[in-house]
Amino acid sequence: MIMKNINKNTLYIALGTLVTGILIGWFFFSNPSTETVVDEHKEHTENTIWTCSMHPQIRQSEPGQCPICGMDLIPLNNESSDNENPMEIKMSPTAMQLANVQTSVITKQKPVKEVRMNGKVKADERNVSSQTAHIPGRVEKLLVNFTGESVSKGQVLAYVYSPDLVTAQEELFEAYKIRESQPELYQAAKGKLFNWKLTEKQVSNIIQSGQPQEQFPILADVSGIVLTKRVNLGDYVKKGQSLFEITDLSNVWVLFDVYESDMQWIRKGDKTSFTIPSMPGETFKGNITFVDPVINPKTRVATARVEMTNPGMKLKPEMFVVGIVKSPIQNELEAIIVPKSAVMWTGERSVVYVKQASVSGINFMMREVTLGAALGDSYIIKEGLEDGEEIATNGTFSIDAAAQLAGKPSMMNPEGGVVMTGHNHGGTSNNTNTTSPAHSQSINISKKAKEVLNPLFSEYLLLKDALVADDVDKSKQIAASLLSNLNKTNMGVFTGEAHNVWMQHSSAIEKALKPIDKAENIGEVRRHFKTLSDQFIMLAITFGPFDKELYIQHCPMANDNKGADWISSEKEIQNPYFGESMIGCGEITKEIK
Repeated sequence: MIMKNINKNTLYIALGTLVTGILIGWFFFSNPSTETVVDEHKEHTENTIWTCSMHPQIRQSEPGQCPICGMDLIPLNNESSDNENPMEIKMSPTAMQLANVQTSVITKQKPVKEVRMNGKVKADERNVSSQTAHIPGRVEKLLVNFTGESVSKGQVLAYVYSPDLVTAQEELFEAYKIRESQPELYQAAKGKLFNWKLTEKQVSNIIQSGQPQEQFPILADVSGIVLTKRVNLGDYVKKGQSLFEITDLSNVWVLFDVYESDMQWIRKGDKTSFTIPSMPGETFKGNITFVDPVINPKTRVATARVEMTNPGMKLKPEMFVVGIVKSPIQNELEAIIVPKSAVMWTGERSVVYVKQASVSGINFMMREVTLGAALGDSYIIKEGLEDGEEIATNGTFSIDAAAQLAGKPSMMNPEGGVVMTGHNHGGTSNNTNTTSPAHSQSINISKKAKEVLNPLFSEYLLLKDALVADDVDKSKQIAASLLSNLNKTNMGVFTGEAHNVWMQHSSAIEKALKPIDKAENIGEVRRHFKTLSDQFIMLAITFGPFDKELYIQHCPMANDNKGADWISSEKEIQNPYFGESMIGCGEITKEIK
């Protein structure tokens, strides 16, 4: 009995121990693992740093918007590898899509320079005639009364009363009577009338009538359109005086303005296509038949001429035209050509981003290149790229910003390391270079953004005019006003990549404007104006066109003979770097319409 009880107790104890062990095992081996997963997720969330692409000094543990510029924060990629190239920037497919990064494989092509020209339709100078009065006298009747009227050869334009002609007719009658005895006198009397452009038939009619004719017609020498009317009813005209200017518009000239910098690309015989704004959708083609060997000293342009037939008089004098010439570059068989949107440059330093795919993903490596000639929307690459490489052709500014954010070498910071960008808000330090990347890619911005930019460009033009006038006090006042308005700019109207571009250039503009207030002479103001102009030029190229035409002008003698550019709203050269001393020095290098 006692043994039975012992066995029962033992069994109960064993069962209890087993159950307890299972419970303890479940507690330690199941529940802690769940906590580990939660902790790991929590740790991962807490370790994600959110920052601003334009203000890397901003660090937050959760997503949101930048307190400085309002841009959406992005996660900071802290992943690194011992095998990672310090020159490469890694981008995920999602990041590339958000930044609108596009790539293209480059190949060697035949380089063709595309030159854009503006011009006007003009009358063919060879078909312009001056209708003169062959008979002195008073205009009794005027049959052509307005310009633009069509006339035909032989048509009566006016009737003239001429006392001298009446006298000559009476002499003819007397000579006619003695023509048998004195034929020489008779022929001389007739010749006098012929000298006044009377025809043989008119002279015969006068002789037959026996009465002097008081009014004589003036006949059109050519057919065409009356361009100029120089006589009125009742005017007394002299022999040889111009009455009308008549031109034949069946053939016209199209005269293009060729800037000095483009003359090397324009040659006689080049094929040209052009459009007329008043005839949308229609393209005309012709060949350049003449290039003016002399540059106009006022406009600094030469003239290239295209001769066109004009059926139906569609082409009318003074019509505006926009032409394009594609000129093959001599001594260049094939070359590597890349879009301008792929290139970022500051001064003489130019870079592109080369795409390199690896096991870890897509990387972009910054590569310095040597630029050749500009071909319209593209560049020739002299050095730095090889045939078949793939480069970023859109979104390059976003890639460069990502490189800056990662502390890697970038356009703005070739040495690498974290760069503080943007405006100096709240005492935050800036290390932005004075010269920011020249973003050659055109970016569409909203109407509100252009409304924000227009006043800034207007004040820039006022500053340029003050320097042209050699007025240092006025230039300093305008610069101060421009700086004040710049700091009041609503950055929120610039979105996406446009925001990055604006922040880079506005920071450089601010840095160029601040020293002008303390400038002791106009030379110092002009030195800062050069930097200021570089930034405004890139903003104009990137965000234009605006409400009015802008002209980028260049003076090769400014900036210690290194050359300097500026923006003007007028074609006429008014040099802000020299003022009155060399006011006409310069040329137009680009138009923004």
